[in-house]
Amino acid sequence: MENTNHPLLHWIPYKLIEKDNQVYFEWIYLGGREYTDPFFDETISKCKSHPYNSKVVRVLSTVENLVDWSKELISVELKSLVFHVSRCGSTMLSQSLVTSSENIMISEAPIIDQILQSDIFDFDEKDVLIKAVIMLLGQERFPQQKNLIIKLDAWHIFNAVQLRSIFPELPFMLLYREPTEVLKSHQKMIGMHMVPGVLAPRIFGITTHTIKEIGFKQYGALVLEKYFQALIDFYATDKNVLLCNYNDGMKSVLERFISFVKIEYSNDEVIQMFERLKKHSKNVNTVFKGDFFTDEALVVDFKQLKILHEKLNSTIDSV
Repeated sequence: MENTNHPLLHWIPYKLIEKDNQVYFEWIYLGGREYTDPFFDETISKCKSHPYNSKVVRVLSTVENLVDWSKELISVELKSLVFHVSRCGSTMLSQSLVTSSENIMISEAPIIDQILQSDIFDFDEKDVLIKAVIMLLGQERFPQQKNLIIKLDAWHIFNAVQLRSIFPELPFMLLYREPTEVLKSHQKMIGMHMVPGVLAPRIFGITTHTIKEIGFKQYGALVLEKYFQALIDFYATDKNVLLCNYNDGMKSVLERFISFVKIEYSNDEVIQMFERLKKHSKNVNTVFKGDFFTDEALVVDFKQLKILHEKLNSTIDSV
């Protein structure tokens, strides 16, 4: 079976629409564009100017359509899910991996998050939909494509158990970083998950009462505590997991990842990946000279974060 003449080739679902207790998926045409941007949303934005996507009429399907159609296309083999705590090198990792034409790298696709957070679907329905959406996103569009790698949103570590039930044999990667550096990066440009109320606090296991008690600045530290604890808990119970520390160097992280997922690349491909690590993760035209943080102190309580960070470090050291 080939995808070559299939009418859905280059079409992907990219948005979940809930209206009047009904659920639809909106689709977009990729044409010849690959997922080479730092984030999935950037690729989608570029695709919207295509004539197929510029019409007033939107392309929608039902849940049943999506599941059925996912079985009609060949998907590239899914090789790993990448979990991370944000600002810890996950984008640098994904951008180095996309230098290989054999890789399809999906970075933080909102449709995956929409399914995981939806209250309309039960646990089993989410399993079916996640699998179907990933198959469609990872459809084999070009003959050289062999490996599909999904980088999730930072808060999806709280869905790791469910994702493990969907993909019982799949290698999972967990990536973290020294907590002061993570929070100082958010101090420069804050991510939405570090702002109280932008994402439902229940996602992190945080109550509204707690938010009122700790204040804005401590909230980001608490979110990071929750990430660290979730990494520790999942790693303790799952045997097919690679735990990596950004502070060990991204070259080391990349080498360990390639070895862990058992993908064989040519020497030239690996050299290209290492070269990409020398550039800024979000701008291939800029040389990466390291992160520069201000001397301004972070006015947060680091006690619990330091304990959890030390636990993660000792876990890696004991492997």
